[in-house]
Order: sequence, then structure tokens, then C-alpha cells
Amino acid sequence: MRIDLKGRTALVTGSTQGIGAAIATGLARAGARVGVNGRSAERVEESIARLAAETPGADLVPVVADVATEEGARSVAETLPETDILVNNLGIFGSAEPLEISDDEWRRYFEVNVLAGVRLTRMFLPGMMERGWGRVQFIASDSAVVVPAEMIHYGMSKTALLSVSRGFAKRAAGTGVTVNSVLAGPTHTGGVEDFVYELVDRDLPWDEAQRAFMREHRPQSLLQRLIEPEEIANMVVYLGSDQASATTGGALRVDGGYVDSILP
Repeated sequence: MRIDLKGRTALVTGSTQGIGAAIATGLARAGARVGVNGRSAERVEESIARLAAETPGADLVPVVADVATEEGARSVAETLPETDILVNNLGIFGSAEPLEISDDEWRRYFEVNVLAGVRLTRMFLPGMMERGWGRVQFIASDSAVVVPAEMIHYGMSKTALLSVSRGFAKRAAGTGVTVNSVLAGPTHTGGVEDFVYELVDRDLPWDEAQRAFMREHRPQSLLQRLIEPEEIANMVVYLGSDQASATTGGALRVDGGYVDSILP
């Protein structure tokens, strides 16, 4: 399967590192013009330089804005007014004692992880429907289904994305625009290696260490290793293509079999 996104413009929120950076790279390699987003101009410039070096000829647009705010969202819409592929990747996470999570923290997780994507979808979806083609994706998590006891505010926000994406898919029915969510499983991103080595023998080589971590601390994973960001990006690139034209309203899993269910 050859995915060709030439002529398409994509926006990936929170794309200066981790899963977002991998998604931006994958879309650029497929030929899309890609908006690389972050709050810091320096971080965005560094990310674009790195991505350009990895993908010669990539068409990259710096999008410096805090998309979790109304002002930031408007700025993004002005920079890339005719976005064809919107990837709502921005998200925050952290552990907390459930009974000690404040109202402000609940609101912050909703604002950043849910409302930011809702707001941008509201801005870009009408244009996609008018043009008769578009792709909207929400990066969710296995935590949407297997809610961690120590991260229920995070799990809440990711569960909400499943409802949001399904609802917007219904709004876009019959227009040539698809809306989906992607459930990412335990992923090898920044800081994870230190976390793993806090729990397993530090003398183990990384491949062995992560497998030991998964066996001991994430035994429900069928993959039995951490997922690489590029593996999640592969699903996102596919969903952003013409080949995925009949896939909409779905919650597609890139979780390594972590969720013990036939369906999400």
C-alpha cells in the first residue's frame, strides 16, 4: 500500500516531541504539508529542523500557539485555514491520589485533553465538509477503557475523546470527512526509560529491561514491549489517507493487545 498525501495540509497539535513528532514525521514522509505545533517558538524551530533533516524536502509550517486556549486556536486557524487532516494529539498526564484531585485539576485535564480538540474540530470541520474531504483524529489511550486508579482524571479525559470523535463522525456523515480516535498503548516516549529503570534491574540492556517491565508491571500487554511512537504514527497516517475512506466513527487500537477486549 502506497499512501500519497501530496496536496493535503495536516496539523498535528503538540508535535514537538514524542508521539506528536512521530506523527508529523510520518505525514510529512507521505507528502503532506505539515503544521508542527508547540507553545515555544524555540521548541518548534528545533523540531522542524530535526524533522527536515530526517525527511529531506518536507513541507513544514511552524505553528506556535497554545491550542488549549481560544486565542491559540484562532491563531492556528489563521495560520492553516484550509487544514485537511487534523490530528488532535496534545495531551497532559500524571498520577494523583483520586480523592485529592482538585476541581481546578479536573478542569485543566478537560480543557487541555478534551476541549482543545473539540474547539479545533469545530473550527476546521465545516471547511472539510464543504470541500468534500477531510480527516479528523483524536489521540486517545488504552486508559480510556482501562482507567488507571492513579490517573482517573486522565482516563476521564481520554474516555471523553471516544464520545467526542463518535459524535463528530455522525455530524460529518455523508460528507467525505472521516472522524476517528486512536487508542495508544504503553509507549516508548521521553522519560519512560528512566521510569522503567526505576522498576527493573538497571544493569539490563534496554530491550531486556522494557520486556521485564512489561512482564512484571503491564502483564496484560500481548506485545510484551513498549510501543514505539512510529507505530502509532503508522495508524494515524493510514487514517489520514484515501485508503481509509470507509473507516469513520471508530476507536482504533494501537495498544499491543493491552485492552483485554475484542472491541473497545
